[in-house]
Amino acid sequence: MNTTGSTSPSVEGKPIAKSPVKSGTSSVKPVTDLLCFSHLRWNFVYQRPQHLLSRATANYRVWFLEEPVWSDTTRLNQYQPVDGVTVLTPNIPHHTPADEAIRLQRQLLDEFINTNNLNNFVAWYYTPMALLFSDHIKPRLTIYDCMDELSAFWGAPPQLLQQEQRLIDRSAIVFTGGISLFEAKQNRHPQVMAFPSSIDFNHFSTARQSLPDPADQASIARPRIGFSGVIDERFDYALVTKLAEQRPDWQFVLIGPIVKIDRKLLPNAPNVHYPGMKNYKDLPAYFSNWDVAILPFALNDSTRFISPTKTPEYLAAGLPVVSTPIRDVVRTYGNEDFVQIADTAEAFGKAIERALAGRHPENWTQIDKFLTENSWDHTWQEMNRLILANLKMNVEQ
Repeated sequence: MNTTGSTSPSVEGKPIAKSPVKSGTSSVKPVTDLLCFSHLRWNFVYQRPQHLLSRATANYRVWFLEEPVWSDTTRLNQYQPVDGVTVLTPNIPHHTPADEAIRLQRQLLDEFINTNNLNNFVAWYYTPMALLFSDHIKPRLTIYDCMDELSAFWGAPPQLLQQEQRLIDRSAIVFTGGISLFEAKQNRHPQVMAFPSSIDFNHFSTARQSLPDPADQASIARPRIGFSGVIDERFDYALVTKLAEQRPDWQFVLIGPIVKIDRKLLPNAPNVHYPGMKNYKDLPAYFSNWDVAILPFALNDSTRFISPTKTPEYLAAGLPVVSTPIRDVVRTYGNEDFVQIADTAEAFGKAIERALAGRHPENWTQIDKFLTENSWDHTWQEMNRLILANLKMNVEQ
């Protein structure tokens, strides 16, 4: 990500921070801990929270508090998926009323903070709903990393928008996971910064080396058209169904968990395959043995503000990409002709044919330059620089 003359990240050369802050940390008392409140589980699909917070361990001791699970007792389970990150999972007794569940989460949080002497920490929120049990804590700084417009998702709690405004009001900085989200939030806080999906280029570029085909994919014929991600209300199942019907000679490999959507709605044909969710470390091997990657997202409220992490991952793997006209994909990748954009099954099919024939993309040098300049390492460094600058500003006030 490029920067302007101050500390503001930029898009197309323009600063996107409304209120730049000065860098410098000499008078800041070091913050030792980062406490994250997440609606996503660490061991779910590896995406923005894991990318950023695994890198945050270079600067902080990271605590990742997930949503609760039902259990027989009230307790806080803990495990360490990577060095420096401890995942905290509240266990709440079965059939606990909603208000009591909030009270128990608050109790578990207080006990955790007291036991671990967390008195000098940054609070990092992915879900505004966590304020229901954490609005009393006293962090040095509060950060809202808004990676999705959660209120547009199926099953969103009715009080989510109210809680989000409370979270924005108490946050020092609001990060957004894409440019469209930035545009939607920019007038609600003096410091809104866009940090779109970045890339672990070294990890995914190994897919360009003809890696061995995973066993559960090896028997699938070619050509293979692949998708990797959560299959939910954002997935355009009608589009993929039509593609599979129109091109029975193409094999569609759809990797990822199926959630919040009726399995019967998904395409069910001999040339459509569902290998399930895969470990992040294994994805390059799958990608290495695809011919084209697709982003078949429906155009609805839940996709209006998304900035798919898979876009740069596919490209880093050396795969041609075809996407529906998701706004952030169009403006970041489509306008540069890095990705083909198609809005119908017929157009999608023609774009895939063009990719299979090796006629798109043609500008891999520019693509790789863009990818290497937009790494998760750099994104985290820029985020942390802004955090430290705000901590210093708080001390000086």
